[in-house]
Amino acid sequence: MTESFPRLRARTRRFTLGLPRSFQISPGGDRVAFLRSRGGGDPVNCLWVLDVATGAERLVADPAALGGAAAGPTGQEKARRERVREQAVGIVAYACDSALTLAAFVLAGQVFVADLSTGQAPRAIAARPGAFDPRPDPAGRRVAYACDGAVRVVTLDTDADSLLIGPEGTAGVTYGLAEFVAAEEMGRTRGFWWAPDGTALLVARVDETPVPRWYIANPANPRRAPATVAYPAAGTANAEVSLLLAGLDGGTVPVDTGRGEFPYLVAVTWDDAGALIVAQSRDQCRMRLLSADPQRGAAAVLREDTDEHWVDIVPGVPGWTGDGKIAWTADCGGAKRLLVAAPAELADAAPVTPPGLQVRAVADTDGDAVLFTASGADPADVGLWLYRQDELVRITPEHGVHSGRRAGGTTVVVSRSLAERGVAVTVRTDGRPGGQAPIASHAELPPPPVPRPDLFTAGGREIRTALLLPSWHEPGSGKLPVLLDPYGGPHTQRVVAAQGAFVDPQWFAEQGFAVVVADGRGTPGRGPGWDRAVAGDLAGPVLEDQVAAPAAAADRCADPDTGRVAIRGWSFGGYLAALAVLRRPDTFHAAVAGAPVTDWRLYDTHYTERYLGDPGESGIAYDNCSLLGDAPKLRRPLLLIHGLADDNVVAAHTLRFSAALLAAGRPHSVLPLPDVTHMTPQEEVAENVLILQVDFLRNALGVASLTGLETGS
Repeated sequence: MTESFPRLRARTRRFTLGLPRSFQISPGGDRVAFLRSRGGGDPVNCLWVLDVATGAERLVADPAALGGAAAGPTGQEKARRERVREQAVGIVAYACDSALTLAAFVLAGQVFVADLSTGQAPRAIAARPGAFDPRPDPAGRRVAYACDGAVRVVTLDTDADSLLIGPEGTAGVTYGLAEFVAAEEMGRTRGFWWAPDGTALLVARVDETPVPRWYIANPANPRRAPATVAYPAAGTANAEVSLLLAGLDGGTVPVDTGRGEFPYLVAVTWDDAGALIVAQSRDQCRMRLLSADPQRGAAAVLREDTDEHWVDIVPGVPGWTGDGKIAWTADCGGAKRLLVAAPAELADAAPVTPPGLQVRAVADTDGDAVLFTASGADPADVGLWLYRQDELVRITPEHGVHSGRRAGGTTVVVSRSLAERGVAVTVRTDGRPGGQAPIASHAELPPPPVPRPDLFTAGGREIRTALLLPSWHEPGSGKLPVLLDPYGGPHTQRVVAAQGAFVDPQWFAEQGFAVVVADGRGTPGRGPGWDRAVAGDLAGPVLEDQVAAPAAAADRCADPDTGRVAIRGWSFGGYLAALAVLRRPDTFHAAVAGAPVTDWRLYDTHYTERYLGDPGESGIAYDNCSLLGDAPKLRRPLLLIHGLADDNVVAAHTLRFSAALLAAGRPHSVLPLPDVTHMTPQEEVAENVLILQVDFLRNALGVASLTGLETGS
């Protein structure tokens, strides 16, 4: 029997297993290290190295050979994987020395090191059990790691393990770890950084004692004690984060980051050119770039960016170029633009990118070159660009979604497009033998039919929208119920020029729906003005733009039936789905809300306060965006789905909302998922949640099952 799409999707972790990822390139550009599992159904990542000149791949480390394929991760590692939405196992992260000759990684709390240049077998080192985030020093002589609230160092030639800093013995105080909001919202998952000469480290000290404790129980297993989580809900205390220089000689020096005014430690980078620190104010309207002298504990302000709403954190900045300049980004002329300037000139530097190019992230600096991703007029396309010596060049095709890494004149390019089913990874070299070679993907491809989204702009705001119809549907042969499938909020873009982005929507279309995906105001890629349209209101603009989408689809094609419209979503998309049936039942006739934020006072500080402010000062905004007060308005079928182990959007969101609906006498359905977190990694859960959603939507809209196109197909 042919494997059903929901089962195949679950088994392959949404067709991501077997993809090469996590690339690092040697300074000479001759080697590329990366992670990849052996097949599309194999969740165990191995560490590989590619010889750029020959294109030959070499297996460096296989968890099965090291006894770590079946062993589970530690609690700290589980938390990190949840923050980065990691669904693979085995080697899921690694760090290298500056020459890319030594790699360190952890399996089940045990640190291993592997030689990337000679092929010598990996070996375990004398790190303590429960080790986390091992990182070699730049010269590859030592490995630092976090364990039990402290940072420790193993000297490789003697295998001696020693304490560098911490723990203090105070519950809630740790060294070398990223606090919750840094890992969940800022993109900073690490808490220590080696000095270029390997004699010291910058270490984050995190004091979570002021943070409220939440308790996440497992009702399906009442014998298990609840998990205790330090969760900084909007308006409550954050962890107190400070930065210290810790020398291998045992000395420590506090580094002044101005944390009284700028309590958020956003980023740290330290190489031969110096240490750079990024700090952000609690209201996120100010962000400082600091040049630090760790030895003296001093820091000087190189640049301060301000905005009346918030200053964005852009991945990959700051970064040093080989000629002593700093890569940075700033909002200018209605766009997110790249700056490249000497430290003394950065405060007044002019952008090096044009106003029509929205910078997404800086991937790497390589000598005097800066590799970055950006979008032009159409945010659905994300290109890879290279800036060098006042020359700006797009190095990928105009259409598609591209990303990459670069070092030593070698560039790894990762590409997706609407024309291709999978992900293509190629290695390009500047003027060296080898030219361009692929890195093979072992991922399974989604089954037919191939998604053929119709991309268009909806309404006066030119909302980027995609329409997908069943492959078996003949245009004009009959009306199809409409299913909106948005995320619809900050940080996530759904309408992109990549076929893989529409695999799930196409499957829903095959079940008898005209599926519409729309990126309204607040979604990324269209510039600061578009992003900030949701400032102070996470409900009105995003809902208004979703209301416009089905009408625009019906204007474009006669087949969508706007008298039968459903909406589904997860996380912010779940919030948006529930919001839609509560406030616009004239447009939306049923909803599936997965892991929805129902009361923004229950969500974290860094995300929520960016958009709605301090609830103590802007409580009306929180009330206006809450679903709880709208519970009596429910007149349409609503299915709520929530993982009871979710520590990001906790299950209290759905339970409180359900209680409010019950108190108002409004019928609704709730599907609780025991032992399931925000990313629903379990195969059977991922499979059946998809099927149950279709069953619910069909019943709610009066759509009969289609012969030969049952939900399992």
